[in-house]
Amino acid sequence: MRITKVYTKYGDKGQTRLAGGQHVWKDSLRVEAYGTVDELNAAIGLVHAMREASSAGDHLQHELRWIQNKLFDIGGLLATVPGQSFKNMPRVSSADAARLEALIDSSLEGLPPLKEFILPGGGPVGSQLHMARTICRRAERRCVSLMRKEPVAPSIIVFLNRLSDALFVLARRVTNAEGLAEVFWQRDAGEEQSGKKGKPPRKRT
Repeated sequence: MRITKVYTKYGDKGQTRLAGGQHVWKDSLRVEAYGTVDELNAAIGLVHAMREASSAGDHLQHELRWIQNKLFDIGGLLATVPGQSFKNMPRVSSADAARLEALIDSSLEGLPPLKEFILPGGGPVGSQLHMARTICRRAERRCVSLMRKEPVAPSIIVFLNRLSDALFVLARRVTNAEGLAEVFWQRDAGEEQSGKKGKPPRKRT
């Protein structure tokens, strides 16, 4: 595929074309699904860029780049009408989900077990991994919505489900590797901060 022109004007009236040339509305479930996967890919690309100066060539950078390529594959599959096929069409298999599971297991080694929910955070990279995790969950929901209307390869749903778990574990891994503390959820912390317990907050003048 060779891109010779960035703008095509095909979308000026609110429609876009799928891989097979079919015109669909830009807010259709299919476009919403692969658009959210693209957003997820960009979020993971930011993580890769944030770590590149200090961690170029390490195992996590390699895995992040692989994940980006798989997400691009998923985007291509979602942009193709069910039943159509093309030469060198990308695929997502159970082996890809197994690779994510292996990444989760290896990243959990040495991490303290969780006894409470943690708040998203943990430095810039950890926070961005949590952001990617939430986008991944949304991408999964969009694909499930599409699956209820049209055929979607089950391997796509499985991959996104495992990926959200992987991003959570990686956020913890990076936070701990950087020597930063994980912030735990405090039950009813909002009530204490709003003055419902103890002395009322002092009014500023």
